Amino acid sequence: MAVAARPRSAGSRSTGSRPGRARMARRVLKPVAFVLMALPLAWLAAQWFLLIRQGGGDLGINPIEASIHHTGLWALRILLFTLAISPFTKLTHWTPLMSIRRMSGLYAFTYAVVHLLLYFGLDREFSVAELWADILKRWYITLGMGALLLMLPLALTSTARAIRTLGARRWQRLHRLVYLVGGLGVLHFWLVVKGVQLEPIIYGVIFVILMLARLPRLRQAAGFKKKAGH
Repeated sequence: MAVAARPRSAGSRSTGSRPGRARMARRVLKPVAFVLMALPLAWLAAQWFLLIRQGGGDLGINPIEASIHHTGLWALRILLFTLAISPFTKLTHWTPLMSIRRMSGLYAFTYAVVHLLLYFGLDREFSVAELWADILKRWYITLGMGALLLMLPLALTSTARAIRTLGARRWQRLHRLVYLVGGLGVLHFWLVVKGVQLEPIIYGVIFVILMLARLPRLRQAAGFKKKAGH
């Protein structure tokens, strides 16, 4: 009896420790993720400091274009990472990763806003007329602005209070706009890059895979709507 009791006791201790390990993982993961996602922006700020103070840095012969490209690229990368969190968690059952999904989405929005501000401020010198002309004439600008505008309500409703106000179901429907944002972001980058290059193809493939991983859940949600309609 004593021998049989020990495995149960050890098992209960192991099971009981899982929530503690998950809490610890979340406590470590959040600040680490915060710092890692801030690093590209910090690097860019450091390069501009070196450029202004010493005339150096790694932004090349066209630092404005390099800065715009850098922030836009990281906005897309972090957005794709955000989209990958849910399927990766479902695949691995490592739930602490979900604790940084909101932070990651807000970082993607921040990089997208900085991307626009650099383009509008440094490249177009805050000319609304020139920006509007670009939106009307250049497809990649149109798609990029569309993606940013769709990200705005997602960022504004990223709080727990917003979920309570909208209701979980309506909040989820609203935040499915992120799938459209991801598609627009990939197309925006595809059109910005001249010629056939590997990087936009890789991001496009990643986006398609992430959308295919969500198909069963989206079909289930569509089926639920049909039943509710009946």
